Amino acid sequence: MTIKRVIFVRPGETDWNFSERWQGWLDVPLNTHGKHQVERLATLMRNISLGVLYSSDLRRAVETAEVIGRYSAIAPKIDARLRERNIGSWQGLRLDEVAVWFPEEFAAYMANRMNFQFPNGESLTQVQIRMKEAFEDILKENAAETVAIVSHTVSIRVLLAHLIEGYDPITARLGNSSVTTIERTASGWRIVVPNDVTHLEGLESRIVNEMEDKLR
Repeated sequence: MTIKRVIFVRPGETDWNFSERWQGWLDVPLNTHGKHQVERLATLMRNISLGVLYSSDLRRAVETAEVIGRYSAIAPKIDARLRERNIGSWQGLRLDEVAVWFPEEFAAYMANRMNFQFPNGESLTQVQIRMKEAFEDILKENAAETVAIVSHTVSIRVLLAHLIEGYDPITARLGNSSVTTIERTASGWRIVVPNDVTHLEGLESRIVNEMEDKLR
């Protein structure tokens, strides 16, 4: 048996998501709204025959994975390579603050989003490399048909850009507690359902990165 489908999960909401601040590697916990989201998410996931569950080691991801694991009776496997991008010196800032306080760096970021390296942090290309390595190891280590991976919006998007032809990691959007499912085909991978939040049943799923569109 080989892995046939992979379910990517973005963690529930945090207070920093709500205030539109970049979290990066900072260990921000889920807020009350995020915990409600995750309970709804876990109710959905328990109806899927998960074989294995992986998670980033950041607190918001681990908290999300632990609830899914409790509902599905699967202990999450923690992998630090599944972390969000390291935003370095810009962690904790809003994008509009960066634009005002660091205008030259901000212009360089907007001009070359994949290759711009955040001060004391990573580029999206570097994030993509570690995500690819983690994903390839997951494929090698498991024979389950269905795998779930709790990671983060940018990290998921850059990996999907590697796996799915035509997927744009810059314009794609993933809401908090969203589910994106891909399946293996004869020629590679294809997206079955992107950014699914129907399980939230009316609970808002914020997409903070819309702010980047306003500033582009």
